[in-house]
Amino acid sequence: MADGSIDGMTHDRFSDVRTAFEANFANGSDVGASFCATVEGETVVDLWGGFADAERTRAWERDTIVNVYSTTKTMTALTALLIADRGDLDFDAPVAKYWPEFAANGKSGVKVSHLMSHSAGLSGWKEPITNDDLYDWDKATSLLAAQAPYWEPGTAPGYHALTQGYLVGEVIRRITGRSVGTVFREEIAGPLGADFHIGLPASEDQRVAHLIPPPPGGAIADGPGQTEIQANMSNNPGIDVAETRTRGWRGAEIPAAGGTGNARSVAEIHAILANGGVAKGKRFLSEAGCRKALELQIEGNDLILGGPARFGMGFGLAGGVLPLPNPNTMYWGGYGGSLVIIDMDARTTFGYVMNKMAGTTTGDMRAFGLAMAMWEALNG
Repeated sequence: MADGSIDGMTHDRFSDVRTAFEANFANGSDVGASFCATVEGETVVDLWGGFADAERTRAWERDTIVNVYSTTKTMTALTALLIADRGDLDFDAPVAKYWPEFAANGKSGVKVSHLMSHSAGLSGWKEPITNDDLYDWDKATSLLAAQAPYWEPGTAPGYHALTQGYLVGEVIRRITGRSVGTVFREEIAGPLGADFHIGLPASEDQRVAHLIPPPPGGAIADGPGQTEIQANMSNNPGIDVAETRTRGWRGAEIPAAGGTGNARSVAEIHAILANGGVAKGKRFLSEAGCRKALELQIEGNDLILGGPARFGMGFGLAGGVLPLPNPNTMYWGGYGGSLVIIDMDARTTFGYVMNKMAGTTTGDMRAFGLAMAMWEALNG
């Protein structure tokens, strides 16, 4: 719709979800957004609307996509889970088994599971780096391989906001000989026909919505009284939302923060995990390979986020900062408000992406309100 109105479909049972989605626009919380939900592998809600830019000159269309920041991490984790399910990756093995250079500076005992659960002590780069360095895969990964951890690996969680994607991605590259974005496209997104990209082709640029930065004082680096490692994560390099409009950012593989997609692709890809490894009639993983993601790796006060965290294999688990109604549920969100929730008990997934950013790294009430409306309908 050219006027920025709400479009899409909801099964009758979930009509309250559309009401909640419309309310986010009516009260000014959203400018442009999409929300999608799957149940038992079937897409039951698929909504989009608003505008793809702050100036409200471009409608948010069915195929509009947007940078989702850390919701990208769930795609990288799923790719690692897929490789592990085939027997090519052992999460309990030392990283150096696959990436020998990583053993430097006392890291020979760091396990792949530590990378997956933000407990490897590598929450940022010790060497000063620039945004352009994020586009140089070999530089970003070799610096991490060479440095010592900030804390003893495996003893505490500390959110690896940008570094996790390079760390897990390099393990994937060493095993497969392909970049994480390539493996994800060839093995997951492509077979599903899902519109999510870790490394966006230039041909798709015209479909990308512009992110609208959080209000002054609401950005990641604006938190008061930051510790040394919090400041390092926030400022080395600093996060500049305008960078997401550049070809450099969009085209690079930044597997912890640079993914581009919409709610439909987020929800339909993670239906793999919600439904025991099968999506759209294709088997991607075994049931056990999916449930591996639920295995608690570490919990405690996150040294970067500054709150309680419970990390499984690549995902946040119920009971940390986010109370969830069903125990076998995992989630993650992106800077600004995007969110995915995978509820294995209800065999459902919810995906929400938007362009008006809030000062949050793990979702906000726009997405949670939609999720609650879904759960109420499922339990009604």
